[in-house]
Amino acid sequence: MDSTPSGAFLLDSLRAALVKYVVLPTEESADAVTLWIAATHVQPAWPHAPRLVIRAPEKRCGKSRLLDIIEATCHEPFITVNSSPAAVYRSITDDPPTLLVDEADTIFGPKADGNEDLRGLLNAGHQRNRPAKRYDATSGRVESIPTFAMAALAGIGAMPDTIEDRAVVVRMRRRAPGESVAPYRHRRDRPLLHRLAADLTRWLRADLSALESAEPSMPVEDRAADTWEPLVAVADHAGGHWPDRARAAVLALTAEADDTGEPSPRLRLLTDCRTAFGTDTAVPTAVLLERLKADSEAPWAEYGPTGLTPMKLGRLLREYDIRPATIRFPGPVGQAKGYLRDDFADAWARYCPDPPETEAAVLPMGRGSRTSRTSLNIAVQGQ
Repeated sequence: MDSTPSGAFLLDSLRAALVKYVVLPTEESADAVTLWIAATHVQPAWPHAPRLVIRAPEKRCGKSRLLDIIEATCHEPFITVNSSPAAVYRSITDDPPTLLVDEADTIFGPKADGNEDLRGLLNAGHQRNRPAKRYDATSGRVESIPTFAMAALAGIGAMPDTIEDRAVVVRMRRRAPGESVAPYRHRRDRPLLHRLAADLTRWLRADLSALESAEPSMPVEDRAADTWEPLVAVADHAGGHWPDRARAAVLALTAEADDTGEPSPRLRLLTDCRTAFGTDTAVPTAVLLERLKADSEAPWAEYGPTGLTPMKLGRLLREYDIRPATIRFPGPVGQAKGYLRDDFADAWARYCPDPPETEAAVLPMGRGSRTSRTSLNIAVQGQ
């Protein structure tokens, strides 16, 4: 008779171990980390390999301790500290290890030169069948190196959008007065966690084909659904209270990411330009920059050694197909380089739409109508 405990019992035991040693920010975070660890034990079943981002604003928030517990309970942990990119790449097989990266901010931060290969692996490995291509001079052939593997990354501050958009994000905090955890001792506590990991493997691997074909109903769509689907599939397979807990965690943590996620510099600029335009139909480049830099809460006054420049402004906006034109403004400004509201309208509507109650104030002529440039009494010369 199979002596493996039930799936719901195993997930309950794993969750209890997590909260014994680590104070997690919310109940939903504890559920999400529990399910992420369980999902590592059956990675061949998944089309996507969700990342787990463990981030905090400062040191001593429990990131490394959480990573210790994950290392003891996940499938085949591979710690990347001091590992060469070549070694990491060649450790990934069809049944991949779980990559664990502490101090991940040193890989993605401003002083992260030399880690391009590892960053490429972490970006590409979220989806199956995205191998890295390398030329082998010895054999004279191009090699396809697998990249697909689940990865947990701990660090100070936010990770790049390319990572967090494909991740379950847990925002750690320092323990408050009155919050306490049990001390973790590697020699004493790790063997018990290893046995729990072995039980998780036996339970999940016994139903690998069922998990591979699972199509759980998801409360989110698109990339978020891809990221969370393995966790929800594990919860559904376990039964009990876990299907409900998993979906509650999905909604809570994706909503938290939407509320607190920092926009990319381009998106922040696009949004700030809308504020800087006010009700103007066209703005000289110099005036637009002056208004952007005047916002003390915006980064533009310190964007580079001299702040945001016309060249940097143009480069950032060019991604949205927004370009400056030579415009003859009425009054003393005369002819100058500048931007037209019309040219921002499509990007604003697609990437940072106004709430309905303020939309009419920003676009007084209506979103459906494109203002005639001649009606502005502004002459636009060849762009």
